[in-house]
Amino acid sequence: MNCIFLRWTLVVCCAFIGVANAQTYPNKPIRLIVPFAPGGSTDLIARIVAEPLGKLLGQSVIVENKAGGGGTVGALEVARSAPDGYTLGLTTASSAATNPAINPSIAYKPLTDFTPIINMVATPNVLAINPSFPAKDMAGFLKELRAKPGKYDYSSSGTGGVGHLQMELFKSLTQTFVVHIPYAGAGPALRDTVGGQVPVIFDNLPSALPYIKDKRLIALAVASPERVAELPDVPTFKELGLEPVNRPALYGIWAPKGLSAPLVAQLNAAVRKVLQDPAVVKRIEASGSRVVANSPGEFAAQLKAEYQVYKKVVDAQKLKLD
Repeated sequence: MNCIFLRWTLVVCCAFIGVANAQTYPNKPIRLIVPFAPGGSTDLIARIVAEPLGKLLGQSVIVENKAGGGGTVGALEVARSAPDGYTLGLTTASSAATNPAINPSIAYKPLTDFTPIINMVATPNVLAINPSFPAKDMAGFLKELRAKPGKYDYSSSGTGGVGHLQMELFKSLTQTFVVHIPYAGAGPALRDTVGGQVPVIFDNLPSALPYIKDKRLIALAVASPERVAELPDVPTFKELGLEPVNRPALYGIWAPKGLSAPLVAQLNAAVRKVLQDPAVVKRIEASGSRVVANSPGEFAAQLKAEYQVYKKVVDAQKLKLD
């Protein structure tokens, strides 16, 4: 009886402390760790949201770039931080799914070492080719790849990145063989594809779109729930019968494992409110992205699904770190 009473007392005390913390939170600046270098899509989304979120919460939200390991260095710093709401992380598929799927030695577990808060934004990805490629649409592209397996290369931001594993998923579904050329970042990979050194790339749409509009790249398909307004003639992977590839990039926020439920609810509500601001929505949509703003539970389920999809790709394609 005493043990039952003690357990009940601890539960009540923990709940009370969580509510009390939520009522006084925040009382100092909040760190938002971006696990990539400044200037990329992840950094852009973080900075669009950080300033209005800080104003809403009454404390500055300071973006800190901690690049390295395809997003894993910054993610690890979040995982090792105190679960007090003052260290948050910008989550991507690279840090939460693709890199952990291909590298079992990463020092965190993406599904258990974090507290998912919200998926803020979805950004289409695009499969594109240099105009010198013999084909100009998906049907011709697949015909050429199947006729000449191993002849063509594709570029990516690096082994374990979204572009790498999404292309490997495409290859597994279409039974094609294209050689992976990993680069030290998306920028160099895109530059060499535009320059013709590599004929194929799987990239975030915002960075590739200017080159597609200038006809320096040809878009074959987009990973998006629907066709992209800027590219109305380019089909989605779902339309082409490749629905598993139809996975936009995600940009969410997570915290260290153990963040209290009241703080999770408070942060989720605050970010959702920021994402309802027309000025914020306009800036996000100008980047080629769309607002998601889901619940913590929905985001947790999404992260689990992403990891499971890419773990299957790694196993099926027998992928390893270079």
